[in-house]
Amino acid sequence: MVPSNSQFPAGADGLPGVPLAQALDAALGWWREAGVDGDWLDTPQDWLAKTKPVAKTNAAPAPEPEAKVLIGGGHAAWPRDLPAFCAWWMEHPDLAPDGALRVPPAGPHAPALMIVVPMPEAEDNETLLSAKGGRLLDGFLGAAGLSRAQVYCAAALPARISAPDWSALAEAGLGELLAHHIALVRPQRLMLFGQNGISTLLGNALTNNSTHLQPINHDDPMIPALPAYDLEAIVARPALKAGLWSRWLDWMPA
Repeated sequence: MVPSNSQFPAGADGLPGVPLAQALDAALGWWREAGVDGDWLDTPQDWLAKTKPVAKTNAAPAPEPEAKVLIGGGHAAWPRDLPAFCAWWMEHPDLAPDGALRVPPAGPHAPALMIVVPMPEAEDNETLLSAKGGRLLDGFLGAAGLSRAQVYCAAALPARISAPDWSALAEAGLGELLAHHIALVRPQRLMLFGQNGISTLLGNALTNNSTHLQPINHDDPMIPALPAYDLEAIVARPALKAGLWSRWLDWMPA
């Protein structure tokens, strides 16, 4: 209990005449005996609140992100004419694994039609599309009044590889390289076989739905494009040929 004032001589102001330190010690002792051993506030406090980090005035600036290096050295390194591009295509190390068999594109410049496939057939050696897929294509072109000599045939990859990661290749710039190749060929129309690989490279804009035929933008002019299933898929499922032929007839000008 707090001592009564009678235990201490009173001062002129009426308060107990004791030293301040002794008075404070007595007061704290009172509250300890009452069971109060902490400092309490009436205002609620959020113990889980995140405090803002103190700004560091001498902190080093964040490093600049590294510029993405496109496949084949990027636009500035890609050949600007078709013959030089085809030679470069067969030699640049970024485009195929060491020792992989590369198959060149073939056909005239500025053709009425350019054929693009994801990669060479497994049986291709010196000529692109020389196996079952190529024979199916030749039959299709013959029915359309065309021959292989009149169209330009190319692949997005110069060599056949196992399970290509098309999304990673698109990120590395293979789609832009394919668009550059198309621009050098300057075809009037495009047929793009391979719904997964080619559409991924060109931005997932192309579908097999005839109501969604897309043009490929190469400044001027826009090139109409007809997407189609992979030739190997059409060989395995002959019923797909009828649908492709119907879409071809709808696509061609009257």
